Order: sequence, then C-alpha cells, then structure tokens
Amino acid sequence: MSFTRPAGIALMLAMLGAPLAARAEMPTFQIVAENGRFTPETVTVPANTRFRIEVTNRNAGPEEFETSNPLKELVVAPGVTRSTVFPPLQPGSYPFFGEFHKDTAKGQIVAK
Repeated sequence: MSFTRPAGIALMLAMLGAPLAARAEMPTFQIVAENGRFTPETVTVPANTRFRIEVTNRNAGPEEFETSNPLKELVVAPGVTRSTVFPPLQPGSYPFFGEFHKDTAKGQIVAK
C-alpha cells in the first residue's frame, strides 16, 4: 500500500489523535488529598464503564492513593496531580485509602 506524502501525514495525525480523543471522552473524577484526608470521600462512578481518577496532593508530604479491588497504587508528591485509569467496575462499593495517613485518608468508589 502506498500513500502520497500528504495522505500519509494525515493518516499518521489521525492515528496519533485517536488516543487523545479517547482520553477526553473517558469520565474523569477528581480527588484532593489535603490535611491527611481525601475530598470527596465518596466518588460515584458509572458502573461497567472505564474511568479515570485524578488525585491532587495538597498535603505537605507525599500521599499514596490505594485500592485493593481492583489493585491500584498511585504515589503523589506534594503539589502534584496524577491520574490512574480504572477498568469497568460492577455495581458496588470499592474502598480506597491513603497509605501515609491510614487513620484519616479513607473513602470509597461507588459504581452505580
């Protein structure tokens, strides 16, 4: 298969843009780590749908956003925002916690 230069460039740009379009369409939910707690403590997501969680750390030190089902670990430095993509979840409640503030940084993802 042979492409002319402009057609080849257009195809390459379309292929590179596809992941960006998928990223923009994925439901995204924000969580803030501050004063050793997560806000909001409950994040409601659509069941059976991939989604992204973005964690912003406003603590003075690092925080680790962690879930055991599904297994996710995300270490976030102070003043940084990081994200992780979750697989589709069945309806239910999925706890999360902060590794560095286990007593206070707790919450749940509720898939509906």
